[in-house]
Amino acid sequence: MSDRRPFAVYAITSHGIGIAERLCAALPDADLFVSEKLFARAPMGAHRLPLPMGPTLAKTFTLYDCHIHIISVGAVVRMVAPLLQNKKVDPAIVCIDDAARFAICVLSGHVGRGNQFTERVAAILGAAPVVTTASDVRGTLTVDILGRELGWTLDDADRNVTRGCAAVVNAAPVLFVQETGEPDWWPLAEALPEGVRYTTSLVGVDPSQWEILLIASDRDLRETARGAWERAVIYRPKSLLLGLGCDKNTPTDLVERGVRALLAKHGLALASVKAIATIDLKREEPALQALAQKFGWPLDTYTAAELDSEPMVSPSEMVKKHVGTRGVAEPAALRSSGASELVITKQIYTEEGAGRSMTLAVARIPFAKRAEHGH
Repeated sequence: MSDRRPFAVYAITSHGIGIAERLCAALPDADLFVSEKLFARAPMGAHRLPLPMGPTLAKTFTLYDCHIHIISVGAVVRMVAPLLQNKKVDPAIVCIDDAARFAICVLSGHVGRGNQFTERVAAILGAAPVVTTASDVRGTLTVDILGRELGWTLDDADRNVTRGCAAVVNAAPVLFVQETGEPDWWPLAEALPEGVRYTTSLVGVDPSQWEILLIASDRDLRETARGAWERAVIYRPKSLLLGLGCDKNTPTDLVERGVRALLAKHGLALASVKAIATIDLKREEPALQALAQKFGWPLDTYTAAELDSEPMVSPSEMVKKHVGTRGVAEPAALRSSGASELVITKQIYTEEGAGRSMTLAVARIPFAKRAEHGH
């Protein structure tokens, strides 16, 4: 979705053009399409829209995050029906009537942010937003996109999500287990929705007592908490900081395999990595640069003096002789995360015949906790 443009606006009536102009004034990054028949009245910068508009929509459908149609819902549904794939990739569609009384979310309310776009469009026009997604209407948890604005991702977007959505909407017994991550995934001052309870640990939890578990964790729970995992929707907050070091010109593939192997060995999720950290002497190391770019991880660097002032489980005078600090991976992970202890102490990874190695240590960002309560 990152390659898409934000908005496409379609107008095919005189009143529709006026409404579109109001929208585009408030949405400067929107592209306006006006029917050829009325194009003489179109504002500067508009695109011609041949009618019927089906062929144009077939070209533009995947190019925008949100399509705003000042056209009847029925007509739009018929035009876009052949273009639909699934809710993970389909863009949002908002329909506006010719008097701008209503802004109606037609497609991709949650994952595609259609409900948010609808509220925004309605606010611009002074229209009534029409949102029919049950969780939004009832003001409860949106299981499929919970924590998205905080950077959380779903461990598996297809496993237990539909069941979780139904449980929350129907106020069935739901337990939110937060092992890590930001506490404000639900407004801190508001009581949790009906049926939802909250805890910060799986210890003592009987999964069979709950219709669904919603678990925010950076751990792989398939083996360590199989019963809970089978009944859960797993969220991956960005909670882990990787301290990395490597020999000069260590191959990128070796470093990536090392990261993956060591995280897996210790039961931690790659999807929960927030950033990587190292000594400033390694700022331009190709493997670290490539890894940061591939996964979208910031690369934090610190001076030898800054790293040497941090506590270390595995200090090395030999390392200090070469780079001026008794360690790189451990103190870099601690300093970048703000943690006082490591989740994984320094580990060394190499491969037969490689002639080079990498080191890794992992720290978990310390997050504040919500109070353990529920509705």
